[in-house]
Amino acid sequence: MNAVKVARQRLVITVAAALSLIVASSVVRAADTPDGWITMKAKIALMTADNVSTSDLNVDTVNGVVTLHGKVPTEAEKTRAGEVTMKVGGVKSVKNLLQVVPNSARNVVDRADSEIKDAVEAAFKANKRVNDSGIGVASVNKGVVLLSGKTKSLDAHLEAIQVAHAVRGVRRVSSEVQVDMPSPTTF
Repeated sequence: MNAVKVARQRLVITVAAALSLIVASSVVRAADTPDGWITMKAKIALMTADNVSTSDLNVDTVNGVVTLHGKVPTEAEKTRAGEVTMKVGGVKSVKNLLQVVPNSARNVVDRADSEIKDAVEAAFKANKRVNDSGIGVASVNKGVVLLSGKTKSLDAHLEAIQVAHAVRGVRRVSSEVQVDMPSPTTF
């Protein structure tokens, strides 16, 4: 558990530093942030957030207004998803259309961490964008996959999280990946 807490703290520090650099290098207003960038950042935030199930969750953005669609098992997760999304830079407001559908028969697969790590690494190798991205698996602890590395593509970062999330036995994905990319105003 301590490794997960340390990883989470590192992720928060990394994200805070990256956002500070973006804000320091250019004044970014919500109206100036491209919708595609907001959508990717929201998906990454949701997929790496504690207490938010993302297996049936969709994100759409129009003019800085993010709409969340899909299903979550509890009202608390619906609320948490809205809060996480609202913290993403460039988001003007969130339309939370998530439906609360309890997971009464959820199948949680118990699998050894070493098997999960091998399976995620194999899935990364099978995906050209992720394989060439510089992103790798730092560790797996009780089904929580920690990604690390440096990449120049926010798309590759999101895809790596999605690929890892799809592996049988993965309970959650956390990320310490550093994305070196231009500010969203240059898109």
